Amino acid sequence: MRVSFVSDIHGNIDGLARVAEHAEQLVVLGDLLDYVDYHEYGNGILGSVFGAEKVAQFASMRSSGNFSALHDYNRQLWDSLDDAAGVLAEVVDTRYREVLAAVGPKALLILGNVDVAAAWDVAAGAELPNRDGQIVEVAGRRFGFVAGGSTRPGTRWRAPDSVWRPLVRPAAEFRAVADSLGPVDVLCSHVPPNLPMLRYDRIPGRLEMYGPGLLEAIDRHQPQLAVFGHVHQPLAQRTRRGRTECVNVGHFQRFPTAFDVDFD
Repeated sequence: MRVSFVSDIHGNIDGLARVAEHAEQLVVLGDLLDYVDYHEYGNGILGSVFGAEKVAQFASMRSSGNFSALHDYNRQLWDSLDDAAGVLAEVVDTRYREVLAAVGPKALLILGNVDVAAAWDVAAGAELPNRDGQIVEVAGRRFGFVAGGSTRPGTRWRAPDSVWRPLVRPAAEFRAVADSLGPVDVLCSHVPPNLPMLRYDRIPGRLEMYGPGLLEAIDRHQPQLAVFGHVHQPLAQRTRRGRTECVNVGHFQRFPTAFDVDFD
């Protein structure tokens, strides 16, 4: 069976539909939404609601690494609306229903760190569940799934204080999900394991988020394959860790092709 892995869709629904049409088994590794389009500021959820000029300021803060100011600015934007929750819910619901229509109910899917778990459950979860913490057998292999993003170990968890509540969990909670899977043949996550070559994004020039417990699970169980996304321009797209091939399956929004693996 040929399994097609994609990640970081970020609103490229047309490309996703094309890949899904020809995939024998599609696995989607999250970041379905395009919260901010850093190439076209007027696109994405933030651009469609607040306009390109506000998003340009958002992008500048992110590029400078001023995340405290970024969080405050993001909250201020949403607080400026009379019904921020209603506006966001309508936009997200529409886009999630488009994803479901594009991939169909037979795909295997997890959410990424920009996705909103509660909104997915309402819009599409009954037909296409978020497989976080689950093991699914595909072609005689055990596929284990860990969704979303994580805070850094040792940092204080701060719940989102704006209407936008993406799937980023405390490090201990993320690790617990990774540990719960036990031995698997294919470890599927949105964020990479803690390997600098896979975490470093060449464009912003920094180490991006990783998943606590993923590297430990790889070392402990040596799955055949570990697949993930999240880092859009990694220093290395793949590396081997013991017997495990660790692969960033690509930034689908900009390069809408799947990473295909044939399992005999």
